[in-house]
Amino acid sequence: MTQPTRRTADAVPDGPVPAVDVPAVNVRSVSRIFTARKGPGITALDDVSLTVAPGEFVSLIGPSGCGKSTLLRLVADLDVPTSGSIEVFGKPARQARIDQSYGIAFQQAGLLPWRTVAGNIELPLELHGVGKVARRARAAELIELVGLSDFATHYPDQLSGGMQQRVAIARSLAESPSLLLMDEPFGALDEMTRERMQNELVRICAETQAAVVFVTHSIPEAVFLSNRVVVMSPRPGCIRSIVSVGLGDMAGRGEDLREDAGFFRSLSEVRELLHGDTPSTGPAAPTGARGVETR
Repeated sequence: MTQPTRRTADAVPDGPVPAVDVPAVNVRSVSRIFTARKGPGITALDDVSLTVAPGEFVSLIGPSGCGKSTLLRLVADLDVPTSGSIEVFGKPARQARIDQSYGIAFQQAGLLPWRTVAGNIELPLELHGVGKVARRARAAELIELVGLSDFATHYPDQLSGGMQQRVAIARSLAESPSLLLMDEPFGALDEMTRERMQNELVRICAETQAAVVFVTHSIPEAVFLSNRVVVMSPRPGCIRSIVSVGLGDMAGRGEDLREDAGFFRSLSEVRELLHGDTPSTGPAAPTGARGVETR
C-alpha cells in the first residue's frame, strides 16, 4: 500500500489553496454495482455525474438506500466505482486521499477516548510527521475556531454530543483541506443542538472557504447549509434534480435565515422533488418546516 507523503517536522498547511478553475470534485458517469453471491448484483449508483466548485457547499439528499453515502465514499476513495471516474482538484480520488486533499467527518465523532480534545485534533498531523510545536499551535487555532478554548484538556467522555462533533470537525480541518466530506455529522444530535451545529458549520465554512459535500436526511438542514442541493432518486441512485439555493454566501447566513421566504421556497422545492412532484411556484408555508426530513 502506498504510504502517505510525510511532511517536514514543522510544516503545517497555511490554508485551502484550490487550483484555479479546477473543480473541487468532478464525478463523471459513475456507477457502483455491488455483487451478490446469488442472483443479480445491487446497483447502488447509476450513471451519476456531478461537479462541485471550490468553496461551494453541496448537499446530497434522498431516500434511505439511494446511494448518497456510497457516492461520498467513492469521492473519499474508501470504495471504487464500477465504472466512471472521480477527480478531486484535478487528481484521481486515490491520489487526493494520499495527498490529504480533504477532511472527513461522519455521524459518529470517532474520538479516541484516551486523548484530550487537543490530542484528538493533533492526531492527523502527528500521523503525517508534523512537529510537536506546530501541532500544538494548529490545534489551539482550531479549538478556538470551533469555540472550545475552555475544553482543550478535557476528554471525550467529559463533552456533550455536540461538543464531540465540533472536535471531530476541527480534526477534519487539521491539515487545512480544501474539501470537507461530511456524512450526516449531526444526525444523532437533538434538534436544538443540531441547529447550533449548523450555525457553527456555516461560520467555519465562511472562514476556511473549503468546499463541502454533505450527506443529510434533513431537508431544512440541506437548504440552510447549501449553495446547491442534489436530490437523488431511490435505488438505483441517480440525480433526479439539483436545486440552486439563492440564500447568499456563507458569511451572510444566520439564524434569521430560517424564517426567510426564500428558505421556505427552496425547502418546498426540495421536498416536492423528493416526493416526485413538480415544485409549486408559490412560497411554501412555514408551518412545521424545521422538522421536515426524508426518513
